[in-house]
Amino acid sequence: MKWLILFGLIAAVALLVSQMARAGELPKVGEAAPDFNLSDQDGKPHQLKDFAGKWLVLYFYPKDDTPGCTQEACAFRDDLSKLTRLGAQVAGISVDDGASHAEFAKKYHLPFPLLADKSTEVAARYGALMDLGVFKYAKRYTFLIDPQGKIAKVYQKVETSKHSTEIIEDLQNLVRKVD
Repeated sequence: MKWLILFGLIAAVALLVSQMARAGELPKVGEAAPDFNLSDQDGKPHQLKDFAGKWLVLYFYPKDDTPGCTQEACAFRDDLSKLTRLGAQVAGISVDDGASHAEFAKKYHLPFPLLADKSTEVAARYGALMDLGVFKYAKRYTFLIDPQGKIAKVYQKVETSKHSTEIIEDLQNLVRKVD
């Protein structure tokens, strides 16, 4: 009986790992950022080309109105003027729907687009999809995309309390290199 339970646990872990592996590969620094066409919290469509000529902080997050996601979004909100002065725009993506994004944006006065990836296709193209079968969510990854639409930096280990500051510091260094 113990062997049967152990076998069942091993099979469950193997299934979980195989589901997580379906997320796709992360785009690499220097590659063109994967395109997207998603609607924001107001129903307005956004594509990657809409951000051409500017730096784009494209951040994926698991769930609207959860502690870590709220902390990260509010830090981007509070630092938006610094990011804008560096020529950057911010857009968040999760697999939540537009209505959830609208409530989240309104509650915390978020002045940037929150894009609804209900199909999970964009998160998968960016390697940011956590697929647990019935339950899917975006991993907390951020992509800094340059004005030409190429990946300039990938953040896979995000500390929500310091992430916006980290992005600002990296942008300052990248902008200096371009000048």
